[in-house]
Amino acid sequence: MSGVFYGVGLGPGAPDLMTLRAAKLISEARVIAYPSLEGGDSFARSIAAEHIRDGIQEIRLDIPMTVAREPAQAAYDKGAAEISAVLETGQDVVCLCEGDPFFYGSFMYLFARVSKRFETVVVPGVTSVTACAAVSASPLAARNERVTILPGPLPEEELRHRIEGAESVAVMKVGRHLPKIRAVIDELGLLAQATYVERASLPDQVVCPLAEAPDSAPYFSMILLTKGADPWL
Repeated sequence: MSGVFYGVGLGPGAPDLMTLRAAKLISEARVIAYPSLEGGDSFARSIAAEHIRDGIQEIRLDIPMTVAREPAQAAYDKGAAEISAVLETGQDVVCLCEGDPFFYGSFMYLFARVSKRFETVVVPGVTSVTACAAVSASPLAARNERVTILPGPLPEEELRHRIEGAESVAVMKVGRHLPKIRAVIDELGLLAQATYVERASLPDQVVCPLAEAPDSAPYFSMILLTKGADPWL
């Protein structure tokens, strides 16, 4: 019989925000897989480190951070082949996923390649959006309000259009796009209602009004915007 492929959400970064199910699967795993920046450390592995047993097999997926899609696709092809080879022997593979596997997670690229041949189980995790809302004390929505989630790399005009028509907004993948996003929000007269969150749940997290945010932001940063005063009351 083939092994089972588990995509395990680890949450936004703090190890104690992992679910009990995630911790159990990781602590019992004999083979784990995880993404890492090419030539760098794995944030996913660092979150789960205390639950990883010594001497187990580790499949590291070095993902190049480039605009071109081909290098990353090749890395996922290679990783999926290594994972599939283990599953064929009957052993399970636990794949570590930052945040939630199906919410902007790189696990989806492995899922598309592996799940057609092998049983795949997805374990959800705390998302960065809910983590940022929690640490910044920013309720996202109430009653029939809509939450709009936008990726920071969107073109300036599209960001403006989508924020204009939204009620509650979370802008993810801020990074080098922070000046552009802040300028759009300022032009819409909403700067005072926007909050900047960086590395939510980690010891070095930053939470501040968007107007006071640094010009340079890491990839793991987010902007939350709720229109109106205390809209949840």
